[in-house]
Amino acid sequence: MLDGLSAAIARHGVGLWSETAVPRLSLITLDELITPADLLYDPMICFVSDGAKRAVAGERSWVTGRGDMFLNTLRVPVTASCERVPYRSAVMLLDGRALTELLLEIEESSPRPLPGPGGQVAATMTPELLDAVTRWVRLVDTPDDIGPLAARIESEILYRLLSGPLGPVLRQFTLADSVTARVRTAAAWICDHYTEPLSVDEIAAVAHMSTATLHRRFKAATGMSPLRFQKHLRLQEARRRLTVGDTTAARVAEAVGYVSATQFSREYRSVYGLPPMRDAARLRGRLAPGREG
Repeated sequence: MLDGLSAAIARHGVGLWSETAVPRLSLITLDELITPADLLYDPMICFVSDGAKRAVAGERSWVTGRGDMFLNTLRVPVTASCERVPYRSAVMLLDGRALTELLLEIEESSPRPLPGPGGQVAATMTPELLDAVTRWVRLVDTPDDIGPLAARIESEILYRLLSGPLGPVLRQFTLADSVTARVRTAAAWICDHYTEPLSVDEIAAVAHMSTATLHRRFKAATGMSPLRFQKHLRLQEARRRLTVGDTTAARVAEAVGYVSATQFSREYRSVYGLPPMRDAARLRGRLAPGREG
């Protein structure tokens, strides 16, 4: 069954990340090992049919391999790298409204315990779930079927997820005033304001938490303190700008919110191992046609 899902992904995967005509479905295909990449994860579920990938967020790291699924419930900066190739996965962006509507239809004899605010969790796909995910991806083969069937199969996938080990975390995701929702609000707010001077008190007020509770819950969910989370966003964006643009480290430092170019260079080197301009030149060399990474 995993081979069938891998084949469906490979038929339509173009490059590292491919959007599809199926709502909320993207495909990842990778045939060669690449250097670790900085990414900003949105709330999503990743279904891995082949290979393995490692992701690191602050002090947390996890590996998902063939037959695994990985749930992320908030926006979070990560560094991702492949452990084994070929790598194939299907990614579902989470639709909170669809989850809520489905939960309202499910009759439960007793409430299920809710977990803490862990932002990421992995588990093994069941055969029933794998079958549904494969049918969902195969809709890309038959575009006329997407309209009538995509939402129905997506609902089946969510139903099977709610019935399995990811269910408690998904339930927490749908609650408007849960700890997970408050941490997610804080993370999204930092993503929108990361170039500005921020204080923990300000972020705590946005999340309607005390500063101590915010710090504890936020780190449990993301592997980082709120201000370290902001720093990673700044450095990721700085690295992107330096790699693709004709600019200087000082200009980029100012653009992403640093007051001191010296502090920017020091923090950049501590994360990426090289000063900003040398790191950018190295990355551009790897991306240039005809050059080996």
